[in-house]
Amino acid sequence: MEVQTLVALPVVLALEPVAGDSPPRLTLTRDEAAELAGLVATDLLALVPQVGEARLALTGALFDQVELLRPGFPVWATLDELARRVPRGPLDNVVAFGSHEGHMPAPPLQPSPQFADGPMRLLPLSLLAPSALADDLSAELEVQLVGRGEASAQTADWLMRTLGIRLEHVRYLSRNDLLALTCVQYEHVNLAALWSLLEAALLMPEGEESSLSARGLSLRYADAQVQVQSPSLWLAAQAGNLAQRQHDFAGIIFELRQYAALLDAHGLPLRLLAAVERHVEAGAGYLLETLAVAEPGDGPPTIVAHEAPGLGVIALTVAQRGEGGRARVLVHAYPLQPQVIGPLLALLADRHHAAVELHALGRISLDDDGQLTAPVTALH
Repeated sequence: MEVQTLVALPVVLALEPVAGDSPPRLTLTRDEAAELAGLVATDLLALVPQVGEARLALTGALFDQVELLRPGFPVWATLDELARRVPRGPLDNVVAFGSHEGHMPAPPLQPSPQFADGPMRLLPLSLLAPSALADDLSAELEVQLVGRGEASAQTADWLMRTLGIRLEHVRYLSRNDLLALTCVQYEHVNLAALWSLLEAALLMPEGEESSLSARGLSLRYADAQVQVQSPSLWLAAQAGNLAQRQHDFAGIIFELRQYAALLDAHGLPLRLLAAVERHVEAGAGYLLETLAVAEPGDGPPTIVAHEAPGLGVIALTVAQRGEGGRARVLVHAYPLQPQVIGPLLALLADRHHAAVELHALGRISLDDDGQLTAPVTALH
């Protein structure tokens, strides 16, 4: 049967709009998708004649690369599944999926407006090739698309007229090309460590990978998630005066937020690495570690906010006034998005029977050993 004998070869049509232009919509109608599929088939046949022995499947939707490069490649997986279900007809080598009343035929094929302003829009394709042909066709595509992958003038003109935008470039890429391009982009902005984890999740999902961020934060991919070193434990291992440590800690949180945003966009959960005598957890937009439980005789816990210029609140600490008036830290929580600070405060107050009141410090509070703490004065 077809489902057993066809091998899916993922391709993408990459659109680079002129600076300042962006498509007014992210999907094509069914008729538009079918028309585009015909143009694409002609382009690919001219590049690699063996394409004629495969079945072309096209998604009439424009994605950002973070939407396509997710574990399991869900957009391509859905496209392949739908294409295999479509009965062969007069145009048995081409099948296209577009929107009807604004909706694509399956949720994974619906682009998110959250990523609509990216500098490149990507339209996924798949070639379903007989198994005997798949290896040779895949190798030939890799060679030809790199060297001669520009779309034809007819295809580029159709896209500009239909979408109402100007395009600098329109070209075909294999999925491997897209992976390589994304790798270069992330390395260029000092995110090579993030890419090594993402690449493992995409290409070796059952494996493990460890890396170190540019600022020295330990990261590990395993069990379909990325685990990151506790910022407070990272801080405890640093040297230098307190002012330098405060500056470095703010930098680590900035980097952590970058990683969190990109990992979320790529569909990878972020968690704290487990640590001895600490309970770690993650919620929607925050990471949290519990160091101790409240002592009944030490008075009600207080919640303080560590702040850094340009970053706002970077951590919340729940603490009690302990022996000798020193702060006894119960919890550190790290909001990864500004909008979670309110809900996170409410959660901590409820869980630790503290007042729903945030003591904003205007700085990062460190003890004499350079560890994250709460100031004694906030606990009176």
